[in-house]
Amino acid sequence: MALFPVFLLTCAAAGMAGVFFRPGAWYRGLDKPTWTPPNRLFPVIWAVLYVLIALAAARIAEVPDNDLALGLWGLQITINTLWSGVFFGLHRMLAGALIIAALWVTVLATTVAFWSLDMTAALMMVPYLIWGTYALALNTSVWLRNRGRDDAQRDEAAVTGKR
Repeated sequence: MALFPVFLLTCAAAGMAGVFFRPGAWYRGLDKPTWTPPNRLFPVIWAVLYVLIALAAARIAEVPDNDLALGLWGLQITINTLWSGVFFGLHRMLAGALIIAALWVTVLATTVAFWSLDMTAALMMVPYLIWGTYALALNTSVWLRNRGRDDAQRDEAAVTGKR
């Protein structure tokens, strides 16, 4: 567990994207589903998730043959860092959903790789996988509800290649 601070600082660096790219007036003006949590819950949820995934990675770091598992962990935290800037910074709702979809696949792959090395570490990743499922549904719902907005139309055109 000696590497826990390193993994936690890595998670904190990823979390800083949420500090730089805040929801703001643009997000407040979007049509959101009734099951959207209050903004004040997001930092609490992410703090818990980041501690869990840092603990999981620290456990895996002590296990032999951990290269693939830690490589996947690094990939998921990199993808995680992208979302806030794309969604809140660039107002690209569809691109945000695609990032979360890629993140979900990577978190699943990380969890499976962790499972083969340390069941406890894998179980620590499960809340992250559940949250990712919810976040993907929420992001997709927000995009679908706001497709008529200029930002959403630009986002869809960029992904589909249509003007």
